[in-house]
Amino acid sequence: MPTVDLIEGFRDPEHMKALALIIKKECVRKINIMEVCGGHTHTIMKFGLTQLLPDNIEFIHGPGCPVCIMPKERIDHAIALASIPNTILATLGDMIRVPGSKTSLQKLRADGKDIRSLYSPLDVLKIAKENPDKNVIFFAIGFETTTPMTAVLVKSAIEQNIKNIYFHINHVTVPEAVEAIMSCGDAKIDAFLGPSHVSVISGYKIYEPIAAKYGTPVVVSGFEPTDVMESVLRIVRQINAGKSFVENEYARAVSREGNLKAQALVDTYMERRSHFRWRGIGDIPLSALKLRDEFSALDAEVEFKDILPTIELDDHKMCICGDILKGKAKPFDCKVFGKACTPTNPMGSCMVSSEGACSAYFKYGKLSIKGGLV
Repeated sequence: MPTVDLIEGFRDPEHMKALALIIKKECVRKINIMEVCGGHTHTIMKFGLTQLLPDNIEFIHGPGCPVCIMPKERIDHAIALASIPNTILATLGDMIRVPGSKTSLQKLRADGKDIRSLYSPLDVLKIAKENPDKNVIFFAIGFETTTPMTAVLVKSAIEQNIKNIYFHINHVTVPEAVEAIMSCGDAKIDAFLGPSHVSVISGYKIYEPIAAKYGTPVVVSGFEPTDVMESVLRIVRQINAGKSFVENEYARAVSREGNLKAQALVDTYMERRSHFRWRGIGDIPLSALKLRDEFSALDAEVEFKDILPTIELDDHKMCICGDILKGKAKPFDCKVFGKACTPTNPMGSCMVSSEGACSAYFKYGKLSIKGGLV
Protein backbone atom coordinates (compact mmCIF):
# COMPACT_ATOMS: atom_id res chain seq x y z
CA MET A 1 0.00 0.00 0.00
CA PRO A 2 1.23 3.57 -0.69
CA THR A 3 1.27 4.61 2.97
CA VAL A 4 3.37 1.62 3.98
CA ASP A 5 5.74 2.18 1.07
CA LEU A 6 6.15 5.81 2.10
CA ILE A 7 7.13 4.85 5.65
CA GLU A 8 9.42 2.05 4.53
CA GLY A 9 11.23 4.46 2.24
CA PHE A 10 12.42 6.30 5.33
CA ARG A 11 13.48 3.05 7.02
CA ASP A 12 15.45 1.49 4.18
CA PRO A 13 18.46 -0.34 5.70
CA GLU A 14 20.69 0.17 2.67
CA HIS A 15 20.00 3.90 2.68
CA MET A 16 20.79 4.07 6.39
CA LYS A 17 24.04 2.15 5.91
CA ALA A 18 25.07 4.41 3.04
CA LEU A 19 24.46 7.51 5.14
CA ALA A 20 26.42 5.95 8.01
CA LEU A 21 29.43 5.38 5.75
CA ILE A 22 29.36 8.98 4.53
CA ILE A 23 29.09 10.30 8.09
CA LYS A 24 31.98 8.08 9.22
CA LYS A 25 34.12 9.36 6.36
CA GLU A 26 33.31 13.05 6.89
CA CYS A 27 33.15 13.25 10.70
CA VAL A 28 36.66 14.13 11.83
CA ARG A 29 36.02 15.18 15.43
CA LYS A 30 33.82 14.36 18.43
CA ILE A 31 30.35 15.89 18.05
CA ASN A 32 27.79 15.92 20.87
CA ILE A 33 24.28 16.24 19.45
CA MET A 34 21.27 16.90 21.67
CA GLU A 35 18.03 15.52 20.31
CA VAL A 36 15.56 17.79 22.07
CA CYS A 37 12.50 15.62 21.45
CA GLY A 38 11.83 12.29 23.13
CA GLY A 39 10.43 11.00 19.84
CA HIS A 40 13.92 11.27 18.35
CA THR A 41 15.37 9.44 21.34
CA HIS A 42 13.07 6.51 20.70
CA THR A 43 13.92 6.46 16.99
CA ILE A 44 17.65 6.49 17.78
CA MET A 45 17.30 3.64 20.24
CA LYS A 46 14.69 1.54 18.40
CA PHE A 47 16.58 1.49 15.11
CA GLY A 48 20.04 1.11 16.66
CA LEU A 49 21.41 4.31 15.14
CA THR A 50 24.12 4.52 17.79
CA GLN A 51 25.50 1.27 16.42
CA LEU A 52 25.45 2.51 12.83
CA LEU A 53 27.12 5.83 13.55
CA PRO A 54 30.83 6.28 14.33
CA ASP A 55 31.96 6.52 17.95
CA ASN A 56 32.66 10.24 17.64
CA ILE A 57 28.94 10.97 17.21
CA GLU A 58 27.37 11.13 20.67
CA PHE A 59 23.65 11.71 21.30
CA ILE A 60 22.65 13.73 24.35
CA HIS A 61 19.05 13.53 25.49
CA GLY A 62 17.11 16.74 26.04
CA PRO A 63 14.00 18.10 27.79
CA GLY A 64 11.53 17.56 24.95
CA CYS A 65 9.12 15.26 26.77
CA PRO A 66 6.14 17.17 28.22
CA VAL A 67 5.34 14.43 30.73
CA CYS A 68 8.95 14.17 31.91
CA ILE A 69 9.35 17.87 32.68
CA MET A 70 6.17 18.25 34.76
CA PRO A 71 7.18 19.02 38.37
CA LYS A 72 5.65 17.18 41.29
CA GLU A 73 3.75 20.22 42.52
CA ARG A 74 1.86 20.43 39.22
CA ILE A 75 0.99 16.74 39.52
CA ASP A 76 -0.22 17.48 43.03
CA HIS A 77 -2.44 20.19 41.52
CA ALA A 78 -4.06 17.56 39.30
CA ILE A 79 -4.48 15.20 42.23
CA ALA A 80 -6.12 17.94 44.32
CA LEU A 81 -8.47 18.87 41.48
CA ALA A 82 -9.42 15.26 40.82
CA SER A 83 -10.29 14.88 44.51
CA ILE A 84 -12.98 17.59 44.40
CA PRO A 85 -16.46 16.02 44.74
CA ASN A 86 -18.49 15.79 41.52
CA THR A 87 -15.41 16.35 39.38
CA ILE A 88 -14.03 14.63 36.29
CA LEU A 89 -10.37 15.26 35.55
CA ALA A 90 -9.18 14.56 32.01
CA THR A 91 -5.65 14.56 30.60
CA LEU A 92 -3.51 13.06 27.85
CA GLY A 93 -1.24 10.05 27.53
CA ASP A 94 1.06 8.95 30.33
CA MET A 95 0.27 11.87 32.62
CA ILE A 96 -1.85 9.75 34.93
CA ARG A 97 1.14 7.53 35.76
CA VAL A 98 3.58 10.27 36.81
CA PRO A 99 4.15 10.18 40.58
CA GLY A 100 3.33 13.26 42.61
CA SER A 101 4.55 13.82 46.16
CA LYS A 102 2.37 11.08 47.70
CA THR A 103 0.39 9.36 44.97
CA SER A 104 -0.43 9.45 41.25
CA LEU A 105 -3.56 10.04 39.21
CA GLN A 106 -3.52 6.36 38.29
CA LYS A 107 -3.69 5.28 41.94
CA LEU A 108 -6.32 7.90 42.64
CA ARG A 109 -8.43 6.50 39.78
CA ALA A 110 -8.06 3.02 41.24
CA ASP A 111 -9.50 4.46 44.46
CA GLY A 112 -12.63 5.51 42.60
CA LYS A 113 -11.98 9.06 41.39
CA ASP A 114 -13.19 9.90 37.88
CA ILE A 115 -9.95 10.44 35.98
CA ARG A 116 -9.92 9.94 32.21
CA SER A 117 -7.07 9.54 29.77
CA LEU A 118 -8.00 11.15 26.46
CA TYR A 119 -7.12 10.41 22.86
CA SER A 120 -8.15 13.91 21.79
CA PRO A 121 -8.71 17.04 23.91
CA LEU A 122 -11.96 17.63 22.02
CA ASP A 123 -13.40 14.63 23.87
CA VAL A 124 -13.65 16.99 26.85
CA LEU A 125 -16.58 18.77 25.15
CA LYS A 126 -18.54 15.53 24.92
CA ILE A 127 -17.72 14.61 28.52
CA ALA A 128 -18.90 18.01 29.76
CA LYS A 129 -22.17 17.84 27.82
CA GLU A 130 -22.86 14.34 29.11
CA ASN A 131 -22.14 15.39 32.72
CA PRO A 132 -23.66 18.89 33.14
CA ASP A 133 -23.87 18.50 36.93
CA LYS A 134 -20.09 17.91 37.29
CA ASN A 135 -16.95 20.00 36.99
CA VAL A 136 -14.87 18.79 34.05
CA ILE A 137 -11.23 19.86 34.39
CA PHE A 138 -8.81 19.46 31.52
CA PHE A 139 -5.20 19.12 32.70
CA ALA A 140 -3.53 20.37 29.51
CA ILE A 141 0.08 19.41 28.76
CA GLY A 142 2.47 19.59 25.84
CA PHE A 143 4.83 21.75 23.84
CA GLU A 144 3.91 23.98 20.91
CA THR A 145 2.61 20.86 19.12
CA THR A 146 -0.49 20.34 21.28
CA THR A 147 -1.14 23.89 22.46
CA PRO A 148 -3.33 24.87 19.46
CA MET A 149 -5.70 21.98 20.20
CA THR A 150 -6.21 23.30 23.73
CA ALA A 151 -6.89 26.74 22.27
CA VAL A 152 -9.51 25.19 19.96
CA LEU A 153 -11.07 23.54 23.00
CA VAL A 154 -11.25 26.86 24.89
CA LYS A 155 -12.77 28.55 21.84
CA SER A 156 -15.34 25.78 21.43
CA ALA A 157 -16.33 25.83 25.11
CA ILE A 158 -16.97 29.58 24.89
CA GLU A 159 -18.85 29.42 21.60
CA GLN A 160 -21.01 26.51 22.78
CA ASN A 161 -21.61 28.18 26.16
CA ILE A 162 -20.46 25.14 28.12
CA LYS A 163 -20.15 26.33 31.70
CA ASN A 164 -18.73 23.30 33.50
CA ILE A 165 -15.33 23.07 31.75
CA TYR A 166 -12.16 24.37 33.41
CA PHE A 167 -8.56 24.35 32.20
CA HIS A 168 -5.34 23.74 34.08
CA ILE A 169 -2.77 24.91 31.53
CA ASN A 170 0.70 23.33 31.54
CA HIS A 171 1.84 24.05 28.00
CA VAL A 172 5.55 24.78 27.70
CA THR A 173 7.87 26.07 24.96
CA VAL A 174 11.07 24.63 23.50
CA PRO A 175 13.40 27.62 22.86
CA GLU A 176 13.39 28.84 26.46
CA ALA A 177 14.29 25.37 27.76
CA VAL A 178 17.15 25.04 25.29
CA GLU A 179 18.36 28.53 26.22
CA ALA A 180 18.31 27.57 29.92
CA ILE A 181 20.39 24.45 29.27
CA MET A 182 22.91 26.28 27.10
CA SER A 183 23.27 29.28 29.38
CA CYS A 184 24.15 27.18 32.45
CA GLY A 185 27.20 25.78 30.62
CA ASP A 186 27.04 22.32 32.21
CA ALA A 187 26.15 20.31 29.12
CA LYS A 188 28.72 20.05 26.33
CA ILE A 189 26.48 20.40 23.29
CA ASP A 190 27.82 21.01 19.79
CA ALA A 191 24.56 20.83 17.83
CA PHE A 192 20.82 20.12 18.06
CA LEU A 193 18.29 17.93 16.33
CA GLY A 194 15.30 20.26 16.28
CA PRO A 195 11.90 18.74 17.15
CA SER A 196 9.82 18.30 14.03
CA HIS A 197 6.23 18.33 15.31
CA VAL A 198 6.88 21.45 17.38
CA SER A 199 8.36 23.08 14.30
CA VAL A 200 5.29 22.34 12.19
CA ILE A 201 3.41 24.77 14.45
CA SER A 202 6.11 27.26 15.44
CA GLY A 203 8.28 27.22 12.33
CA TYR A 204 12.02 26.68 12.42
CA LYS A 205 12.69 30.38 12.90
CA ILE A 206 12.41 29.94 16.68
CA TYR A 207 15.83 28.20 16.74
CA GLU A 208 17.72 30.87 14.81
CA PRO A 209 18.66 32.94 17.90
CA ILE A 210 20.09 29.82 19.58
CA ALA A 211 22.21 28.84 16.58
CA ALA A 212 23.51 32.40 16.29
CA LYS A 213 24.18 32.99 20.00
CA TYR A 214 25.88 29.69 20.84
CA GLY A 215 27.37 28.73 17.49
CA THR A 216 25.46 25.44 17.52
CA PRO A 217 23.99 24.08 14.30
CA VAL A 218 20.29 23.17 14.52
CA VAL A 219 18.79 20.74 12.03
CA VAL A 220 15.03 20.21 12.25
CA SER A 221 14.63 16.48 11.72
CA GLY A 222 11.77 14.16 10.92
CA PHE A 223 11.23 11.13 13.15
CA GLU A 224 12.12 8.34 10.75
CA PRO A 225 15.63 6.82 11.01
CA THR A 226 16.80 8.11 7.63
CA ASP A 227 15.59 11.58 8.69
CA VAL A 228 17.83 11.41 11.74
CA MET A 229 20.81 10.07 9.77
CA GLU A 230 20.44 12.76 7.10
CA SER A 231 20.20 15.41 9.82
CA VAL A 232 23.37 14.13 11.50
CA LEU A 233 25.18 14.36 8.16
CA ARG A 234 24.04 17.97 7.76
CA ILE A 235 25.33 18.76 11.26
CA VAL A 236 28.70 17.17 10.45
CA ARG A 237 29.00 19.25 7.31
CA GLN A 238 28.10 22.49 9.08
CA ILE A 239 30.69 21.85 11.78
CA ASN A 240 33.34 20.90 9.22
CA ALA A 241 32.64 24.16 7.42
CA GLY A 242 32.78 26.19 10.65
CA LYS A 243 29.15 27.25 10.28
CA SER A 244 26.17 27.27 12.62
CA PHE A 245 22.69 27.93 11.27
CA VAL A 246 19.24 26.33 11.17
CA GLU A 247 18.56 23.76 8.48
CA ASN A 248 15.21 22.17 7.73
CA GLU A 249 15.57 18.47 6.92
CA TYR A 250 11.82 17.99 7.51
CA ALA A 251 10.80 20.27 4.65
CA ARG A 252 7.91 17.98 3.75
CA ALA A 253 6.05 19.29 6.80
CA VAL A 254 7.95 22.28 8.30
CA SER A 255 8.39 25.84 7.06
CA ARG A 256 10.31 28.76 8.49
CA GLU A 257 7.18 30.62 9.61
CA GLY A 258 5.12 27.62 10.74
CA ASN A 259 1.35 27.49 11.07
CA LEU A 260 0.37 31.13 11.43
CA LYS A 261 -3.32 30.39 12.03
CA ALA A 262 -2.48 28.04 14.89
CA GLN A 263 -0.10 30.59 16.38
CA ALA A 264 -2.75 33.32 16.21
CA LEU A 265 -5.34 31.06 17.85
CA VAL A 266 -3.00 30.32 20.75
CA ASP A 267 -2.19 34.03 21.16
CA THR A 268 -5.91 34.80 21.35
CA TYR A 269 -6.49 32.69 24.43
CA MET A 270 -3.10 32.31 26.11
CA GLU A 271 -0.14 34.37 27.22
CA ARG A 272 3.29 33.75 28.74
CA ARG A 273 3.72 32.95 32.39
CA SER A 274 6.45 34.96 34.07
CA HIS A 275 7.95 31.75 35.48
CA PHE A 276 7.45 27.99 35.30
CA ARG A 277 9.42 25.32 37.13
CA TRP A 278 10.59 22.42 34.98
CA ARG A 279 11.08 19.04 36.66
CA GLY A 280 14.78 18.50 37.23
CA ILE A 281 15.78 21.73 35.50
CA GLY A 282 14.33 24.47 37.67
CA ASP A 283 12.59 27.76 37.09
CA ILE A 284 12.69 28.96 33.47
CA PRO A 285 11.23 32.44 32.86
CA LEU A 286 8.66 32.85 30.07
CA SER A 287 8.80 29.15 29.21
CA ALA A 288 5.12 28.29 29.70
CA LEU A 289 1.64 29.57 28.95
CA LYS A 290 -1.51 30.33 30.88
CA LEU A 291 -5.00 31.50 30.01
CA ARG A 292 -5.32 35.22 29.47
CA ASP A 293 -6.96 37.12 32.31
CA GLU A 294 -10.15 37.72 30.32
CA PHE A 295 -10.74 33.95 30.35
CA SER A 296 -10.07 33.50 34.08
CA ALA A 297 -13.60 32.10 34.61
CA LEU A 298 -12.37 28.99 32.78
CA ASP A 299 -9.05 28.80 34.63
CA ALA A 300 -8.87 25.99 37.19
CA GLU A 301 -5.86 27.67 38.84
CA VAL A 302 -8.05 30.70 39.53
CA GLU A 303 -11.36 28.99 40.28
CA PHE A 304 -9.86 26.40 42.66
CA LYS A 305 -6.77 28.26 43.86
CA ASP A 306 -7.58 27.79 47.55
CA ILE A 307 -7.08 24.01 47.37
CA LEU A 308 -3.99 23.90 45.16
CA PRO A 309 -0.64 23.07 46.82
CA THR A 310 2.04 25.75 46.62
CA ILE A 311 5.14 23.90 47.90
CA GLU A 312 7.82 23.13 45.28
CA LEU A 313 8.96 19.52 45.41
CA ASP A 314 12.06 17.78 44.08
CA ASP A 315 12.42 14.23 42.75
CA HIS A 316 13.61 11.27 44.78
CA LYS A 317 17.28 11.70 45.68
CA MET A 318 18.22 8.53 43.79
CA CYS A 319 16.52 9.70 40.59
CA ILE A 320 18.69 11.59 38.09
CA CYS A 321 15.94 12.58 35.65
CA GLY A 322 17.00 16.20 36.03
CA ASP A 323 20.53 15.51 34.84
CA ILE A 324 19.17 13.41 31.96
CA LEU A 325 16.82 16.19 30.86
CA LYS A 326 19.71 18.67 30.95
CA GLY A 327 21.98 16.44 28.89
CA LYS A 328 24.41 15.86 31.75
CA ALA A 329 23.75 12.12 32.17
CA LYS A 330 22.22 9.11 30.48
CA PRO A 331 19.79 6.59 31.94
CA PHE A 332 22.42 3.91 32.49
CA ASP A 333 24.30 6.39 34.71
CA CYS A 334 21.45 6.09 37.21
CA LYS A 335 21.99 3.56 40.02
CA VAL A 336 18.30 2.64 40.18
CA PHE A 337 17.69 2.38 36.42
CA GLY A 338 16.19 -1.00 35.54
CA LYS A 339 16.34 -2.06 39.19
CA ALA A 340 14.25 -0.07 41.66
CA CYS A 341 13.02 2.07 38.76
CA THR A 342 11.19 0.27 35.94
CA PRO A 343 8.17 1.12 33.73
CA THR A 344 5.89 -0.82 36.09
CA ASN A 345 7.39 0.84 39.17
CA PRO A 346 8.78 4.23 38.04
CA MET A 347 10.61 6.44 40.49
CA GLY A 348 10.95 9.30 38.03
CA SER A 349 9.09 10.85 35.12
CA CYS A 350 11.68 9.83 32.49
CA MET A 351 10.71 6.19 33.05
CA VAL A 352 6.97 6.90 33.07
CA SER A 353 6.53 8.61 29.74
CA SER A 354 6.50 6.71 26.47
CA GLU A 355 8.74 9.52 25.16
CA GLY A 356 11.09 9.47 28.15
CA ALA A 357 14.77 8.61 27.70
CA CYS A 358 14.72 6.03 30.52
CA SER A 359 11.72 4.34 28.91
CA ALA A 360 13.56 4.19 25.57
CA TYR A 361 16.74 2.78 27.13
CA PHE A 362 14.76 0.20 29.11
CA LYS A 363 12.84 -0.93 26.03
CA TYR A 364 15.60 -0.86 23.41
CA GLY A 365 18.84 -0.41 25.33
CA LYS A 366 20.21 -3.94 25.06
CA LEU A 367 20.38 -3.55 21.29
CA SER A 368 21.34 0.07 20.96
CA ILE A 369 23.66 1.38 23.65
CA LYS A 370 27.34 1.77 22.86
CA GLY A 371 29.75 0.26 25.26
CA GLY A 372 27.85 -2.89 26.15
CA LEU A 373 24.57 -4.17 27.43
CA VAL A 374 22.47 -2.66 30.15
